[in-house]
Amino acid sequence: MPSKAILSEKQAIVEALAERLQNAQGGVLVDYRGVNVAQDTELRRDLRAENVEYTVVKNTLTKLAMEKVGLAGLEEQLNGTTSLATSTEDPLVPLYKLTKFSDKMGANLFNIKGVFIDGKVLSDAEIAELSDLPSRNALYSRVLGTMLAPITSLAVVLGQVLEQKGGSVAPAEAAE
Repeated sequence: MPSKAILSEKQAIVEALAERLQNAQGGVLVDYRGVNVAQDTELRRDLRAENVEYTVVKNTLTKLAMEKVGLAGLEEQLNGTTSLATSTEDPLVPLYKLTKFSDKMGANLFNIKGVFIDGKVLSDAEIAELSDLPSRNALYSRVLGTMLAPITSLAVVLGQVLEQKGGSVAPAEAAE
């Protein structure tokens, strides 16, 4: 039987994990076996730059925290070596970053076990579909490019019409 000090320490860990899971917009459970210290340091630095919290977690304590916040469906994935990446800002950033890292390392060394977004556990098909989507910034760039294309085309056409009429596209000199 664990001492009261150890028991209260574990309860504090469960509370902290439950709060982290409750506040997270998205999270990813990962099997990190086979990753060396240098690779782990690189991954942590990359995740920290995107405001993603990444820690190694104990399976039993994580299971208790998930039960506390009502996050069901990931119990089977809580075995072996497990780390948890969560984001309170963009729910897809942990998935993008860890999928990219997993592809680089190989699934036998670094494997995504499960993903949740806004309290919903995703299926393998949903994970694959979302991990193939471009990032939020890439989508913003595409939308902006789509919005600018007609304006740019109009400017080019107006410039050509002006040149045909004998005008110039160059800025006019200040009249003296």
